[in-house]
Amino acid sequence: MKAILIAALVAAGAAHAQTSWKLATGYRVESFHTQNILQFGRDVDTATRGGLLIQVYPNNTLAKLADISTAVQQGKAEAGETIMTSMVKEMPLAGADSIPFVVTSYKDAQRLWKLQRPGLEKHFSERGLKLLYAVPWPPQGLHSNKPVRGPTDFRGTQMRTYNQTTLRIAEMLGAKPVDVAMVDVGKALAEGRMDNMITSALTGVENKVWGPIKYYYEINAWFPKNAVFVSNKAFDALKPEARAAVLKAAAEAEVRGWQASQALAASATEELRANGVKIERISPELDQEIKRMGEKFSREWIRSVGNEANDIFVPYYMPQ
Repeated sequence: MKAILIAALVAAGAAHAQTSWKLATGYRVESFHTQNILQFGRDVDTATRGGLLIQVYPNNTLAKLADISTAVQQGKAEAGETIMTSMVKEMPLAGADSIPFVVTSYKDAQRLWKLQRPGLEKHFSERGLKLLYAVPWPPQGLHSNKPVRGPTDFRGTQMRTYNQTTLRIAEMLGAKPVDVAMVDVGKALAEGRMDNMITSALTGVENKVWGPIKYYYEINAWFPKNAVFVSNKAFDALKPEARAAVLKAAAEAEVRGWQASQALAASATEELRANGVKIERISPELDQEIKRMGEKFSREWIRSVGNEANDIFVPYYMPQ
């Protein structure tokens, strides 16, 4: 397969590169995650003076999103990026950030990530991988065609679902689950097949949901994260100074990525507002209900994962 090198390095650096990594991602070049990876590559190029070339293969061109971690383990690529939820079967700990209604802000999400990271680094290492950094997508909010004042307002409505978690949320709220793929959201809304959904403001903007969707509530239901990683074999083969450069660039990419995610969430929310969607706060009654749901989901997750889960949630729920 022809390599797709996307400005990861300047031409002069590439010409003199001593080592080359293929980095596979399932996302488009335009994604803020991919743009962050490209900057990561440029930073590594600068720090290693062209000694490490990072070739970025976006949009599933080297491996499909769900297969990227396996591709890196098998040596088909030296590095990769994938959404953590795609790794839950082999690493249950990766699911901590996708438990609904546990975190309520980027600050909470960062605190959860600090508690989650040590265990994940161990599991990555056991699979021959080194976790470099993780960046969240903008948080999941509530889109609705009618105002939502309390939990009872969901009863009898048609809620979009796309996995087991969203299916359970719909059922717990008394809504009718409607399985709608993201590419069909606009059509389903236009046809009146769905009344509400939990997804990010960014997704709402990308699907131009204004018109059928009248209200958006920033409930920050969860902050799903993408992880960027490299094979231990490729990383350990680098000279010490190059390894240090990669780790430094990765730490900077994590900070930059979180900032970009937060800025994107804010700008997408404002774009919804500019297109006539009312941005409102949820009622105390609904806030209390989703917190109860979050406690239920987290208790179930802890029981399913075991002691490692306690290492995350016991300190997370301790008074600050």
